[in-house]
Amino acid sequence: MAAPGPTDEQISVRVFGGPTALFEYGGLRFLTDPTFDAPGDYPTPGGPGLTKTAPASASLADLGPVDVVLLSHDEHPDNLDTSGRALLAGIPLTLTTPGGGRRLHDSLGDRAKGLADWESVELDRPGGGGRVRVTGVPAVHGPGRREDVEPVTGEVVGFVLTGDGLPTVYVSGDNASLTAVEQTADRFGPVDTAVLFAGAPRFPFLFDGAPIVLDSAQAAEAARILGARRVVPVHFDSWAHFTEGRDDLVSAFAAAGLADRLHLA
Repeated sequence: MAAPGPTDEQISVRVFGGPTALFEYGGLRFLTDPTFDAPGDYPTPGGPGLTKTAPASASLADLGPVDVVLLSHDEHPDNLDTSGRALLAGIPLTLTTPGGGRRLHDSLGDRAKGLADWESVELDRPGGGGRVRVTGVPAVHGPGRREDVEPVTGEVVGFVLTGDGLPTVYVSGDNASLTAVEQTADRFGPVDTAVLFAGAPRFPFLFDGAPIVLDSAQAAEAARILGARRVVPVHFDSWAHFTEGRDDLVSAFAAAGLADRLHLA
């Protein structure tokens, strides 16, 4: 399915901190990587402990109804925390990695579905207004080849949303690969809105300290590759392992001549 042509419709994205954002698309409400736990230290099985430094900008009670969760992966608490897991129980559909779909099936049943690269689901729009298609797209949670990275940091997935008469929306997930962005742009570009996970999270003992999600300069380059009319960055605050924040994003997009495309909450 080719991506629809550009439209003038703008998608309103509400960012809650960390990787969590809410937007309405085709009459459906989508939430990315739900993280609403309080600040504190959170263990990661088999990995480093993570420290949350700031609360979400709103509570779960303020969230309102959600139709679909777009979950880049289920294995790290800075992408799915305890309150986020509890939230999934009341959501009609959670889309995630193939492995995450299998793990979450035990608690969610068919309300959890994993998407392989280029696999799609079609969702009915409210009021019989056609359908929204959500396609899983490549993502790599670290530098280098996917087959080398996944045994260390796990499997992740990005998403592209399309629909007749609707703008194209890209949600990167915890991706550090510009090659994955290029592959997505080849199939779906240009995109109208890109929700880019950034923040350059690093650990000195992983990949020689290289970022495991896009740094700010890479986020700007991803915007250029995608031909994105608008970029809403997430995943750059509220956790101690994020090494680049708002000012770095502003500087990087300005240096790339893309300052007008950057939309910070």
